[in-house]
Amino acid sequence: MKTQTANWLFLAWLALAPLPLAAAESSGEYATDLATVYGGYQRMLAMKEACDKGAPATRAANDKAFAAWAGRHRALLQELQRRVTAMIRLASTDDKDYARNLGKYEGAILQERQDYRETLLGLGTDELREQCQRMPESLKGPDADFNKVYATELEVIRKRQ
Repeated sequence: MKTQTANWLFLAWLALAPLPLAAAESSGEYATDLATVYGGYQRMLAMKEACDKGAPATRAANDKAFAAWAGRHRALLQELQRRVTAMIRLASTDDKDYARNLGKYEGAILQERQDYRETLLGLGTDELREQCQRMPESLKGPDADFNKVYATELEVIRKRQ
Protein backbone atom coordinates (compact mmCIF):
# COMPACT_ATOMS: atom_id res chain seq x y z
CA MET A 1 0.00 0.00 0.00
CA LYS A 2 2.89 2.34 0.80
CA THR A 3 4.28 1.83 -2.73
CA GLN A 4 0.88 2.55 -4.27
CA THR A 5 0.58 5.75 -2.21
CA ALA A 6 4.10 6.83 -3.21
CA ASN A 7 3.23 6.17 -6.85
CA TRP A 8 0.14 8.35 -6.67
CA LEU A 9 2.03 11.11 -4.88
CA PHE A 10 4.67 11.05 -7.63
CA LEU A 11 2.06 11.16 -10.37
CA ALA A 12 0.18 13.97 -8.66
CA TRP A 13 3.45 15.87 -8.27
CA LEU A 14 4.26 15.43 -11.96
CA ALA A 15 0.81 16.57 -12.96
CA LEU A 16 0.49 19.59 -10.69
CA ALA A 17 3.89 20.90 -9.68
CA PRO A 18 5.94 23.30 -11.74
CA LEU A 19 9.13 21.82 -13.10
CA PRO A 20 11.97 22.12 -10.62
CA LEU A 21 14.38 24.89 -11.48
CA ALA A 22 17.50 23.08 -10.36
CA ALA A 23 18.64 20.25 -8.20
CA ALA A 24 18.26 21.15 -4.59
CA GLU A 25 19.06 18.71 -1.86
CA SER A 26 17.75 15.20 -2.39
CA SER A 27 14.50 14.51 -0.60
CA GLY A 28 15.52 10.91 -0.03
CA GLU A 29 12.17 9.82 -1.49
CA TYR A 30 12.19 7.84 -4.72
CA ALA A 31 9.17 9.51 -6.30
CA THR A 32 10.20 13.05 -5.42
CA ASP A 33 13.78 12.59 -6.55
CA LEU A 34 12.68 10.96 -9.79
CA ALA A 35 10.34 13.88 -10.46
CA THR A 36 13.18 16.33 -9.75
CA VAL A 37 15.59 14.72 -12.21
CA TYR A 38 12.92 14.15 -14.86
CA GLY A 39 11.78 17.74 -14.40
CA GLY A 40 15.34 18.90 -15.05
CA TYR A 41 15.26 17.09 -18.36
CA GLN A 42 11.89 18.64 -19.21
CA ARG A 43 13.33 22.09 -18.47
CA MET A 44 16.21 21.33 -20.85
CA LEU A 45 13.71 20.44 -23.57
CA ALA A 46 11.70 23.60 -22.87
CA MET A 47 14.81 25.74 -23.22
CA LYS A 48 15.69 24.11 -26.53
CA GLU A 49 12.13 24.61 -27.79
CA ALA A 50 12.08 28.26 -26.66
CA CYS A 51 15.37 28.90 -28.45
CA ASP A 52 14.11 27.21 -31.62
CA LYS A 53 11.07 29.47 -31.62
CA GLY A 54 12.40 32.71 -30.15
CA ALA A 55 15.95 32.76 -31.49
CA PRO A 56 15.89 30.73 -34.71
CA ALA A 57 19.37 31.92 -35.72
CA THR A 58 20.77 29.78 -32.87
CA ARG A 59 18.93 26.63 -33.96
CA ALA A 60 21.72 24.91 -35.89
CA ALA A 61 24.31 25.35 -33.14
CA ASN A 62 21.78 24.41 -30.45
CA ASP A 63 20.59 21.33 -32.36
CA LYS A 64 24.16 20.09 -32.61
CA ALA A 65 24.93 20.84 -28.95
CA PHE A 66 21.68 19.34 -27.69
CA ALA A 67 22.18 16.18 -29.74
CA ALA A 68 25.67 15.81 -28.27
CA TRP A 69 24.32 16.42 -24.74
CA ALA A 70 21.50 13.90 -25.25
CA GLY A 71 24.03 11.40 -26.60
CA ARG A 72 26.16 11.77 -23.48
CA HIS A 73 23.04 11.31 -21.34
CA ARG A 74 21.35 8.67 -23.48
CA ALA A 75 21.41 5.88 -20.89
CA LEU A 76 20.19 8.20 -18.14
CA LEU A 77 17.38 9.63 -20.27
CA GLN A 78 16.24 6.11 -21.19
CA GLU A 79 16.38 5.11 -17.53
CA LEU A 80 14.30 8.12 -16.48
CA GLN A 81 11.66 7.42 -19.11
CA ARG A 82 11.56 3.75 -18.11
CA ARG A 83 11.16 4.64 -14.44
CA VAL A 84 8.44 7.24 -15.04
CA THR A 85 6.54 4.78 -17.22
CA ALA A 86 6.95 2.04 -14.59
CA MET A 87 5.54 4.30 -11.88
CA ILE A 88 2.53 5.07 -14.04
CA ARG A 89 2.06 1.35 -14.70
CA LEU A 90 2.32 0.53 -10.97
CA ALA A 91 -0.29 3.17 -10.18
CA SER A 92 -2.69 1.68 -12.73
CA THR A 93 -5.18 -1.09 -12.07
CA ASP A 94 -5.20 -2.61 -15.58
CA ASP A 95 -4.15 -1.92 -19.18
CA LYS A 96 -7.07 0.42 -19.82
CA ASP A 97 -6.30 2.40 -16.67
CA TYR A 98 -2.61 2.44 -17.65
CA ALA A 99 -3.40 3.88 -21.09
CA ARG A 100 -5.60 6.55 -19.52
CA ASN A 101 -2.99 7.38 -16.83
CA LEU A 102 -0.15 7.46 -19.34
CA GLY A 103 -1.97 9.99 -21.49
CA LYS A 104 -3.06 12.00 -18.48
CA TYR A 105 0.38 12.31 -16.89
CA GLU A 106 2.36 12.68 -20.09
CA GLY A 107 -0.10 15.41 -21.06
CA ALA A 108 0.44 17.15 -17.72
CA ILE A 109 4.22 16.90 -18.10
CA LEU A 110 4.00 18.34 -21.62
CA GLN A 111 1.80 21.18 -20.38
CA GLU A 112 4.33 22.08 -17.68
CA ARG A 113 7.11 22.05 -20.27
CA GLN A 114 5.07 24.27 -22.60
CA ASP A 115 4.33 26.67 -19.74
CA TYR A 116 8.03 26.90 -18.92
CA ARG A 117 8.84 27.43 -22.62
CA GLU A 118 6.32 30.28 -22.73
CA THR A 119 7.90 31.80 -19.63
CA LEU A 120 11.27 31.72 -21.38
CA LEU A 121 9.78 33.24 -24.51
CA GLY A 122 8.40 36.02 -22.33
CA LEU A 123 11.89 37.08 -21.22
CA GLY A 124 12.21 39.42 -24.15
CA THR A 125 13.99 39.02 -27.43
CA ASP A 126 17.43 40.21 -26.35
CA GLU A 127 17.62 38.24 -23.09
CA LEU A 128 16.34 35.06 -24.72
CA ARG A 129 18.73 35.41 -27.64
CA GLU A 130 21.66 35.83 -25.23
CA GLN A 131 20.65 32.71 -23.30
CA CYS A 132 20.17 30.77 -26.53
CA GLN A 133 23.56 31.85 -27.83
CA ARG A 134 25.13 30.52 -24.61
CA MET A 135 23.26 27.21 -24.83
CA PRO A 136 25.90 25.22 -26.77
CA GLU A 137 28.59 26.13 -24.26
CA SER A 138 26.23 25.62 -21.32
CA LEU A 139 25.40 22.10 -22.49
CA LYS A 140 29.10 21.25 -22.29
CA GLY A 141 29.51 22.68 -18.79
CA PRO A 142 29.27 21.06 -15.37
CA ASP A 143 25.76 22.42 -14.72
CA ALA A 144 24.47 20.31 -17.62
CA ASP A 145 26.06 17.08 -16.41
CA PHE A 146 22.98 15.44 -14.92
CA ASN A 147 24.97 12.57 -13.44
CA LYS A 148 26.81 15.11 -11.28
CA VAL A 149 24.12 17.75 -10.78
CA TYR A 150 21.60 15.14 -9.66
CA ALA A 151 24.05 12.67 -8.10
CA THR A 152 22.29 12.44 -4.74
CA GLU A 153 18.86 12.11 -6.35
CA LEU A 154 20.14 9.42 -8.71
CA GLU A 155 21.66 7.54 -5.80
CA VAL A 156 18.23 7.41 -4.13
CA ILE A 157 16.49 6.51 -7.40
CA ARG A 158 18.92 3.70 -8.23
CA LYS A 159 18.45 2.01 -4.88
CA ARG A 160 15.16 0.81 -6.34
CA GLN A 161 15.41 -1.57 -9.24
